[in-house]
Amino acid sequence: MNSDVAAIEKVLQVYFDGLYEGDTKKLGEAFHPASHLYSAGPDGKAADMPRADWFKMVESRKSARDSGSERRDRIVSIDFSGPATAFAKVECQIPPRYFTDYLTLLKVDGRWQVIAKAFHTVTK
Repeated sequence: MNSDVAAIEKVLQVYFDGLYEGDTKKLGEAFHPASHLYSAGPDGKAADMPRADWFKMVESRKSARDSGSERRDRIVSIDFSGPATAFAKVECQIPPRYFTDYLTLLKVDGRWQVIAKAFHTVTK
């Protein structure tokens, strides 16, 4: 199990790096091709964004790194429900947006990847 924790921590670091740098190649390493992102929209309805749509959005905006934003990433917790399923709560930021992400990870073909991201954003 310790090797799985380390492997997930590595995936989460790649996610943090990709998010901060606006690097969809890194995000593609961390997120499974079939992954989706979910949030509650401003209308109170569920919003579902496929990975490809998210990548287009990431590529169209200035990265936090290029904006000179301070970096604050944190793994809050990692929980396992079995040998191939895990759940991570993380916090990160792309000022002025601050995120709490709930990431569901699957170990597929011996490799951990994020299959779903549900998130909450606060704008300051």
